[in-house]
Amino acid sequence: MKVVILAGGYGTRISEESHLKPKPMIDIGDKPMLWHIMKIYAHYGFNDFVICCGYKGYMIKEYFANYYLHQSDVTFDFCGQNKMTIHNNIAEPWKVTLVDTGKDTMTGGRIKRIQPYLGNEPFFLTYGDGVADVDIKKLLAFHCAHGKKATLTAIQPEGRWGTIAVGEDAHVQSFTEKPRGGNSWVNGGFFILQPDIFEYIADDQVSWEGESLKKIAQIGQLKAFQHNGFWHAMDTMRDRVMLEDFWKSGKAPWKVWKD
Repeated sequence: MKVVILAGGYGTRISEESHLKPKPMIDIGDKPMLWHIMKIYAHYGFNDFVICCGYKGYMIKEYFANYYLHQSDVTFDFCGQNKMTIHNNIAEPWKVTLVDTGKDTMTGGRIKRIQPYLGNEPFFLTYGDGVADVDIKKLLAFHCAHGKKATLTAIQPEGRWGTIAVGEDAHVQSFTEKPRGGNSWVNGGFFILQPDIFEYIADDQVSWEGESLKKIAQIGQLKAFQHNGFWHAMDTMRDRVMLEDFWKSGKAPWKVWKD
């Protein structure tokens, strides 16, 4: 199965970094967020990727075009034959298709544009700014078992602030530090989709979340895989710093692969 990653948005909420590069190319540790997401899927044996590029998409293309240079020791011989030699070549077993899906295309439109690269088979889809310790094999088994057109991974994000319960006479009865979700589940990406979902995307201006998913849900063809583990999106600099701290600690929850 192929893995489609949405990587074309402007990333305006993290403009401190995204004015220089696409949000999926912002580093966590010394690797782009996009690399972290791909490593999650590759850990479970899914190595065929289709990347939906848009804003500053040339930077994503240049990264993969020069992937060996990023990962390996290199000798540049300017004295002799003016050649480059790559040492201790470190390569991922990946096939990566990079598709220009337009600078201002909506999320649904981006998905529609990569249809020719997918064939008539189910595929994974996720956002280029979120990591999780989702068990991809269990997600796939869940999708295959229910037989519907689409599966999304539902998560309960951690609250930003702690909550208190206040009783009579203004007595604080309990205090909860940053509760998860409050029984509310939200869309965490990590979709699995049947190829006929393209019927619900008309053109470039269709929002995947605001239109297509709603239509699929209305006809009873959308199921939620409830994930109770780690999930976090990199929307702001605060998020990036938190993910960076996780990585530096050596205990990043989404790092399911081994070095």
